[in-house]
Amino acid sequence: MLHNNRIAAITPEVVAWRHAIHANPELGFHEHRTAEFVAQQLRSFGLEVHEGIAGTGVVGTLRCGSGTRAIGLRAELDALPITERSGKPYASRNPGVMHACGHDGHAASLLGAAKLLSEQPNFDGTVHFVFQPAEENAGGGTRMIDAGLFDRFPVEAIYAVHNWPGLSLGTIATRVGPMMAAVDNFELRFTGTGAHAAMPHLGDDPILAAGAFVGSVQRIVSRAVDPQTPLVVSITQIHGGNVGNVVPGEVWLQGTCRFFEPTLSELCERLIGDIAQGVAAAHGVATQLDYQRGYPPVINTAEAVACAVEAAASVVGRDQVRTEFNPSMGCEDFAYMIRAASGAYTWIGTGEAGPGQGLHGDRYDFNDAIVPTVLEYWVNLVTQVLPAMPARTTA
Repeated sequence: MLHNNRIAAITPEVVAWRHAIHANPELGFHEHRTAEFVAQQLRSFGLEVHEGIAGTGVVGTLRCGSGTRAIGLRAELDALPITERSGKPYASRNPGVMHACGHDGHAASLLGAAKLLSEQPNFDGTVHFVFQPAEENAGGGTRMIDAGLFDRFPVEAIYAVHNWPGLSLGTIATRVGPMMAAVDNFELRFTGTGAHAAMPHLGDDPILAAGAFVGSVQRIVSRAVDPQTPLVVSITQIHGGNVGNVVPGEVWLQGTCRFFEPTLSELCERLIGDIAQGVAAAHGVATQLDYQRGYPPVINTAEAVACAVEAAASVVGRDQVRTEFNPSMGCEDFAYMIRAASGAYTWIGTGEAGPGQGLHGDRYDFNDAIVPTVLEYWVNLVTQVLPAMPARTTA
């Protein structure tokens, strides 16, 4: 295992990288500056560097010994379309764009692990450091796979970590099976005839229909699915009208469905459509549904989780490693990589978060206190999964 003094020595540099990435956030598939920074650092460590995968994806490859085994370690590059209100001195310089999920910390920490392992390559095999674009909603993971990620860089498993507000600082969590939910997204329109607000009888009222739908659609969760089966249906946007005294002729809604059981995707699509049609008929308006299947669930594989647990225990102690907990209804496109190559997704606890300081909050900031933990986890994982061959002795 790497001596903790080396991790302590490199941590300020990793934190500085993190702050630089945080101050210059870029949206999915536009992470040109971030990808260039990552590639430059990887080259400076002596790694093989491959750029432009799925647009802005970067892979750095480090080989050691004669072993033929290979694993992948993945971090994300993209930010979110959020206006930052953290007040940090390194806050976003790009209006309306913010690293509100910690991808800056994930990328910087994986760079740190690459540097540490290149300096003291105490393993036998190959490590591919995968820096992925567009995790947030745009499916950069599947785009990298389609671009030949695992054909060019075959691995026996791929691993990822994510900072996790609300999980105690000093705790690491991973589990076999479902870790994050699948997500489907839908858009729905109710269309009728607009009218003056003082004379609504001269038109239809799509707003009234939309309101009825918002309440009615929750019967899917409460009445159509076993209450012990996780399912969330949320309406996230409603838009209609632009004048205070006019009933609009159209209202547009957006929503999301999250679940672990794959059959719920088809069920949600069918029932959302049925409910929308019923509401529309009752209110004398037309409706149109666009239902889009999104990320599949993150399903950790048992062998990879066992490796992750051992690496985590060597960092924080076995009593601080959690393997029994409820999975999250959040989603992650790392699901595609696990489906293609097997692997494990792991949460690193960052402690409690106040209002707006959780993931995707406008006052969120990655907790730099976990950087040493992430660095040691990555290094220990590599050295445990790809152990170095013992030195030969001469008679």
